[in-house]
Amino acid sequence: MNIEYRRVGDYNIPNLILPPEEANITLGKWGMLHKDYLLKHKKVVFTTLLAEGKLWQYLADINTQAQQMFDTLVEQMKEAESVTEKLKEKNQREWVQRISNIQARAREIVCEELIFN
Repeated sequence: MNIEYRRVGDYNIPNLILPPEEANITLGKWGMLHKDYLLKHKKVVFTTLLAEGKLWQYLADINTQAQQMFDTLVEQMKEAESVTEKLKEKNQREWVQRISNIQARAREIVCEELIFN
């Protein structure tokens, strides 16, 4: 194993190069929330994933899982609570209130189960 060093003051510092990660990965809302959580509360996990070159793919996977879970929960809650297009045509204000409430509950569940865990 051949390690190259650079001299900084009185110290020799190794020239470390991180492995390349996927350049085209775009994180959504859920991925960014989980990244912030890891940075603040699980620094070792964040650093390990970053050093192994797996951080961005991991966050992209979390983002996809969270979005799918959110969409599924919203649809299930809409069905269970009879929030339909018919209600939307009949009373838009009530429909918006109920949809907003459903989305807020779904967000809370996703955050508790995937993002802040």
